[in-house]
Amino acid sequence: MELSQEEKYSRAVKKVKARKSFYINLINYLIINILLALINYINFSGTWWFYWVSIGWGIGIIFHAFSVFGVGGVFGEEWEKRKVQELMDKDNQK
Repeated sequence: MELSQEEKYSRAVKKVKARKSFYINLINYLIINILLALINYINFSGTWWFYWVSIGWGIGIIFHAFSVFGVGGVFGEEWEKRKVQELMDKDNQK
């Protein structure tokens, strides 16, 4: 069963939005955890607490990554196919 161009486009748009959402979540994670570490350092009272937020949110980031990229991750099967094709195209241009 071949997908129509509209269905392919719709799927591609959903994948792009999911990846964008993941990257925004990752950037927020990094910025907020750096700020929390600075706050913890400036107001140090003998206890480092910021890492609990980092661990909890980090686990959520990992699950988000699996839902977006799948088990293969960023360097999964699709990535390998694209890279092989890209290298073959470069060789054909020579």
